[in-house]
Amino acid sequence: MKKPLVAVVGRPNVGKSTFFNKICGKRISIVDDTPGVTRDRIYSDAEWCGYGFRMVDTGGLDSKSDDMFQGNIKAQVDIAIDLADVIVFMVDGREGITQNDHEVANILRKCGKNIVLVVNKLDNFEVENTYEFYELGLGEPFPISCEQSKGLGEVLDAIVANFKQRIDLEEEDGKIKIAIVGRPNVGKSSITNRILGEDRVVVSEIAGTTRDAIETDFNFNGKTYTLIDTAGLRRKRAIENETVESYSVIRSMEAIKRADVVLIVLDSSEEITEQDVRIAGYVHEEGKPSILVMNKWDKVLNKDGNTINKYLADLKNKFSFMDYFVSIFTSAVSGKRLFDVLENVDKVYNNACRRITTGALNELLSSALLSNEPPYRNGRKLKIQYITQASINPPTFVLFVNDASLMHFSYLRYLENRFREAVDFSGTPIKFITKSKEEKK
Repeated sequence: MKKPLVAVVGRPNVGKSTFFNKICGKRISIVDDTPGVTRDRIYSDAEWCGYGFRMVDTGGLDSKSDDMFQGNIKAQVDIAIDLADVIVFMVDGREGITQNDHEVANILRKCGKNIVLVVNKLDNFEVENTYEFYELGLGEPFPISCEQSKGLGEVLDAIVANFKQRIDLEEEDGKIKIAIVGRPNVGKSSITNRILGEDRVVVSEIAGTTRDAIETDFNFNGKTYTLIDTAGLRRKRAIENETVESYSVIRSMEAIKRADVVLIVLDSSEEITEQDVRIAGYVHEEGKPSILVMNKWDKVLNKDGNTINKYLADLKNKFSFMDYFVSIFTSAVSGKRLFDVLENVDKVYNNACRRITTGALNELLSSALLSNEPPYRNGRKLKIQYITQASINPPTFVLFVNDASLMHFSYLRYLENRFREAVDFSGTPIKFITKSKEEKK
């Protein structure tokens, strides 16, 4: 059963994102004193007294703002209001009612939805501190202080009172989390919107438009997935310390760690950059299955039958450290081959979850040893007794040997190549751990 949706709206810098994070119990939306930090709709699950629901944080509405994204923010807020079952309208108790508050209130009175009026930034909850907000015509104002976590329970009681029935929080078993990462302006948000079939996130030619890691559930071929659009990752030296963008980068890194599969988006119309390789390297080090999504293929001019082969050769050269990669050449604008990406998500995820019996593993190992015995090192020969699989995601194998110090990385590389020839591990890293015989216990 679908969970009720609660939208948090209001003008900029009244504390919407702080409220959102407090209710959801984790830092999801970026909080900053700069107006306009939140631009997209940010979703998360929440719960109160056994009632499960979804919350959505929205950008601040400011009709007088010079921010070029304000039109897009307004469109995102309109969608959130249209989809919401309950709307939390937040105002600033210190500043009092502003013209922007009146404009938002006029919109909400016409929408016909359940409204909970919340007055934030109050240290004293005396009636006279909220009396003027009755002027907005949206019912009783609830005083709160997000920073001090005061008054939140009363607001939550008012929210769940509008739900028709209790819906417990549901586990997300079976949902594959897909993180979309890449440097700025390679088309991550355009891919997100194309897959979801709606303008879910703000798209602009200006790098850095997306600031939060935005999660959205969707269905494909009868299965439910969670898509995570992330902020563009620039080189570290290009980002000032303690800026909003620096927090966005941290959020993107966290999204990679949470993801089951990572889509590494590159711009086909440009040369592969050091930053593209650096991002892929981070995904590889995290042990995540991934797909190289070569976006903007429609912008590549003078294509012929050999163009893709040339690109693949360049990819193999630049991404030699992850030669297991799966690549798809696509276009978010035309949608060509975009759904091949989703079909390959299942493939690389299943490869990352692949388990091999100990018997089959040792047969593979024996074959590899017969073809190429371990070399001598410091006058001693490495002897490999047997192998077993320790874990999945990524597939991790433990080699039990006479002396782990005799194992050379080049021989481990040889074993990995032999295993990949025999078993489909495309799209996922695999790891080998060497343990000396005495470490077996």
